[in-house]
Amino acid sequence: MTMSTLHTTRRQALKLAGAAALGATLRLRAQQRVFDARDYGAKGDGVTLDTAAIQKAIDAAAASGGQVLLRGGRKYLVSTLVLKGAIDFHLADDAELLASTNRADYPGDADGLLTAHEVTGLKISGTGNINGRAKEFMTDYNQAGEIWRFGPFRPKIFVLTGCKDLEVRDISFSDAPFWGLHMIGCERVLVDHVKIRNLLDVPNCDGIDPDHCRDVEIRNCDIVCGDDAIVIKSTRQAVDYGACTNVRVHDCVMTTKDSGLKIGTETVEDISNVRFERCEIRSSCRALTIQLRDEGNVRDIQFSDIRFVTQYQAAPWWGRGEAISLTAIPRTKETKVGRITGVRVRNVTGRAENSARINGSAESRIADVTLDNVDLTLDRWTAYPGPIFDNRPTTAGPDLEPHRTPGYSIRYADNVTLKNCKLAWGRNKPEYFTHAVEAENVSGLAMTHFTGEAAHPERDEAIVVR
Repeated sequence: MTMSTLHTTRRQALKLAGAAALGATLRLRAQQRVFDARDYGAKGDGVTLDTAAIQKAIDAAAASGGQVLLRGGRKYLVSTLVLKGAIDFHLADDAELLASTNRADYPGDADGLLTAHEVTGLKISGTGNINGRAKEFMTDYNQAGEIWRFGPFRPKIFVLTGCKDLEVRDISFSDAPFWGLHMIGCERVLVDHVKIRNLLDVPNCDGIDPDHCRDVEIRNCDIVCGDDAIVIKSTRQAVDYGACTNVRVHDCVMTTKDSGLKIGTETVEDISNVRFERCEIRSSCRALTIQLRDEGNVRDIQFSDIRFVTQYQAAPWWGRGEAISLTAIPRTKETKVGRITGVRVRNVTGRAENSARINGSAESRIADVTLDNVDLTLDRWTAYPGPIFDNRPTTAGPDLEPHRTPGYSIRYADNVTLKNCKLAWGRNKPEYFTHAVEAENVSGLAMTHFTGEAAHPERDEAIVVR
């Protein structure tokens, strides 16, 4: 057989395989039953409460498997919907779910708009939007704090608990009054091409929160939200959902007034094997964050190929423009706090108003951290007051700690490596900008090919180890 013939045969084989796959997909779609919510009484006029009608369509689809269809060109007013396994809940075209703002429309224990409990094979798809109507759950606006105050009730957009083989794809949600996509104890999860457009001045409107979850991939998401964009947690629950492990976040874009990529603060169980890759944080109050405050351990974490901008915000918002913030601090004086170990930050470039922090405590030293090819520029361009390190949440020590601003600040840590790292100072260098590297109570500090000087070299040394 000639090489030309071989290539032709391979192309033919690929074409045949592609055609077979397409045929199988089309046959599957043809076989899938469609349960149109309008056939079950949904009006889609944005005024009539459609919860009961859509729930009937969900229940019917769950009995045999199929797609629950909410057609485009309509707005469906809903309260809590209970999704089931083996269905595709599909918001077609420009269909929109509108959150009811009437507390009486929700069950007494409701905390979410779209909910599911211990189901398998749930898919949530489509190009439609879920509108949480955040401002209508708020009471008034704090002008000085640049933040809304919330009322006594505000639902999350999603509360998906104990689900397996979960897929959330292509949809968008906006104006969340509380957390957005909250997944608790879920396994084998794909979140793909989700667009989030929450308000930047609404508190607690997180983007995506995997909580006690395992085997999770979050990719290609575009997130705008006031609170943390993507945050991995292990919250205290009545049910033991176990550790959170094997989570990969990649190719996402984020704008937030809180952390861009984060672990914590709730860390009551171990969190491990997490990869944040190829992401852009366009605005934040902390770019790369691990906040350990509870008894769980955080280990084997990697941030790689990330660009960021981070800055000070108004006083109610957590974070003070820290470029990197790895902190292990007890939540209270009585808290038994775990440890952060095995963190690698590589190929990261950013502009920040505050330090890259590796900050353990006397109760919990951070160990085995490598910063590899981190290129950091420190500047000040906002008028919010500084210099401050934000240690919240804690009552075991100062929550907001006055602290001058080095480029890299390392405290209560062991075996920290700075490799091929750079530090530059921007045009605005206030007097409290200090050393390129400041280390205190640190053992095993290794620096190779570090580039950077003090902000004010006539006054301060570039590297200070105490």
